[in-house]
Amino acid sequence: MPIITTAEHNKETLRRFHAAVSSGDEEIISRTIDEIVHPDVQVGTPLPLEVTGTAAMKEVLAVLRRAFPDLRIQIEDVIAEGDRVVTRNTVTGTHRGEYMGIPPTGRSITYKEVIIARFTDGRVAETWAVVDVMSQMRQLGVFKGPNA
Repeated sequence: MPIITTAEHNKETLRRFHAAVSSGDEEIISRTIDEIVHPDVQVGTPLPLEVTGTAAMKEVLAVLRRAFPDLRIQIEDVIAEGDRVVTRNTVTGTHRGEYMGIPPTGRSITYKEVIIARFTDGRVAETWAVVDVMSQMRQLGVFKGPNA
């Protein structure tokens, strides 16, 4: 039986997180967060949040899922080093709810993101996200340019 390294375990944990988000099932998403994310997780997001820890992570995802109920994350690359795992993703969804003050447009969008997660004791303890918001805004018609 092959030995699973900490890095491989952490990579699989982050894959599991992305799969849960892509499932569209709020119960699966919530349960997965409770299982694999540290209760006091530090969530690096530009969204103003009134909550912290796993509640903050659930709120960020709830905002995205309300705006893009068919949100899907396709992992392009997974890289692990030490206690960190990075995924480079392509995200798709249809704009069906308010997002960053923009009323629903019904437009399908595709954008890139990079997620960095730091692990402690096998659980996500901190996250940072770099999201191509400019591409989102162009595709939603806020800015002129490619995909507008």
